[in-house]
Amino acid sequence: MESRFLGMGELRSTPSVAVVVDVMRAFTVAAWAFARGAEKIVLAGSPDEALALKARNPEWIALKDGAPAPGFDTVNSPGLLRSLDLGGRTVVQKTTAGTVGALAVRDAPLVLCAGFVVAEATARVLRARGGESVTYVVTGEDGRADEDLACAQYIARRATEDGPGTDPADYLRRARESRAAHELAEGVRLGVHPDDIALCLELDRFPFAMVATREDALTVLRPHRTDG
Repeated sequence: MESRFLGMGELRSTPSVAVVVDVMRAFTVAAWAFARGAEKIVLAGSPDEALALKARNPEWIALKDGAPAPGFDTVNSPGLLRSLDLGGRTVVQKTTAGTVGALAVRDAPLVLCAGFVVAEATARVLRARGGESVTYVVTGEDGRADEDLACAQYIARRATEDGPGTDPADYLRRARESRAAHELAEGVRLGVHPDDIALCLELDRFPFAMVATREDALTVLRPHRTDG
């Protein structure tokens, strides 16, 4: 299985399979939303689009990264989201990196959104397809975010292994020591819960992958259960 690791600015064509990685925090938050009962997540291209969707669908839950803002129900923090009851709800998510990366490859035949919390389930989907060329979109820091690159590399290794294999310790260490983790710990990034870093590093916390597809004019993320 051929693996390419690209920043969003390096995408030149639509890949056949794309794995969009945002560990801290977009796709950790998305996984927690599904764990808390959300039916689907609509990925918005801008804050204005997110607010417009919310205005048309007042029962939807709108979230963004950074500080709380008028019109949004919550922020992009797994520590804060885990206390919400989202049973059957639709979430609208807009973030600086993760949602942008997913929208950049939304026309790919298969788009998976991932972080460490769904790493094995994501790798299982890739193993099931077999023989594909996979493009890993490293969303943070123009493709240089080590937490995202470490996660992408770990999933790529696991996608070629059946059964126990790659030790995750070094990949998780890189994420723990990354610039993003430092900024979360030091309060450089806003809308943060003290548990966010630890929650982002919970390997295989959830048994599902997350697949983004086009539904009418929207890009929608849904959980995808896998065997094993």
